Amino acid sequence: MEKQVISLEFQIENDSAALPEHDLMLLAQASEAADKANAPYSGFCVGAAVLLENGHIITGNNQENPAYPSGLCAERVALFYASAQYPGVAVKAIAITARSHHGIIDRPIPPCGACRQVMADSENRSASEMRVIMRGHTGPVMICNSMSMLLPLSFVDEYLPK
Repeated sequence: MEKQVISLEFQIENDSAALPEHDLMLLAQASEAADKANAPYSGFCVGAAVLLENGHIITGNNQENPAYPSGLCAERVALFYASAQYPGVAVKAIAITARSHHGIIDRPIPPCGACRQVMADSENRSASEMRVIMRGHTGPVMICNSMSMLLPLSFVDEYLPK
């Protein structure tokens, strides 16, 4: 039996002021989106800002429902809207941030598994890497230069029969 190792590569920036201007702008838009989240049940407000290859920025936030599986995460809201409005346009970057009604979130918030799968599919379809920028309400920023770093063994359309 052959043993293989998968490693993750990401960057941590403790001083968000040191980030490039476009990353700061995306994080600011994600933060504004989080402020508008519909999270009356969890109090966990997530915002996402998606930068498309054509320069457009689409934002989304989590939308809760009392039947929890019926809600939708911020990342998927933004990505699905972007795909509906700009089909075939690659996603260059996504910024994700969160705040809670129950205390300060001071570490980066990574996307859930379902969002990672949607992000990986988006990256795969466009054959273009998606930069993922993650932050809590405060604290350091984590950056992955490709979605494949967050979901290295993603299920892609190549597995489906043609």
